[in-house]
Amino acid sequence: MDSFSTLIRTATHEQHVEAETSTFMSGLLGGRLGVDAYARYTEQLWFVYEALEAGADRLAPDPVAGPFVRPELFRLPALERDLAHLRGPDWRATLTALPATRAYADRIAECARDWPAGYVAHHYTRYLGDLSGGWLIRDRAERTWGFARKGDGVRFYVFEEIGNPAAFKRGYRELLDAIEADELERQRVVAECKKAFALNTAVFRALGKEFPLSA
Repeated sequence: MDSFSTLIRTATHEQHVEAETSTFMSGLLGGRLGVDAYARYTEQLWFVYEALEAGADRLAPDPVAGPFVRPELFRLPALERDLAHLRGPDWRATLTALPATRAYADRIAECARDWPAGYVAHHYTRYLGDLSGGWLIRDRAERTWGFARKGDGVRFYVFEEIGNPAAFKRGYRELLDAIEADELERQRVVAECKKAFALNTAVFRALGKEFPLSA
C-alpha cells in the first residue's frame, strides 16, 4: 500500500500542474507581466499565510496538526518585508484581498478552527510547494525586476532557517505518513488537498483577469 504522502502527491498531481501552468503564473514566469502583477500576487499571499499562521499557536499542542507547526516555515514576516519594499511603508493601507483569495483564506481559517487534519492539507500544499518551486519565481523576479539576490522583494521565497530543503521535505513527508487516521479520514484529507489546489488556482484565475496578457 502506498504511503499517505505518496497517495496525496499522486492524487493531486493534476491540480498541481494546472496551478503551475495557469495563464497568470505562466505570464509571470515568462516575464510578460510587470512588477505590479507580482506585487498584487504577493499581497494575495499575505492573506493566505495570515490565515495559516494566525491559528498556528493554538494548533501547536494538537496531536495531528501540532508536529507541522514549525516556526522555520513561517512566511508572514518575510512577506511583510517584501510588501514594504514593493508597496512602500504604508502597504497595509492599500492591502485588499480578491474574493477568490478571501474564500481561500476563509477555508484555511475554518480548518484551523474545526479540523486539524484539514489544516494539515492546506499546510502541505502551501509550504511544500513554496519549498519546492519558490526558487523558480524568486530567480525570475530577481532577473526581471532587479531585486537583490534573496533580498527585499523576494524574501518570501527564501527559507533561511532550512539549510537542507530536500532533507526537510523528507522529514515532512514522514510526518504525513505518521498521521493516525483511518481510510475515510485519509480520503477526506486528500480531498482537502485537491480543494486547496483548486482555491489557489481560482486566485490565479482572478489575477489573470486583473492582469490580462496582451495578445
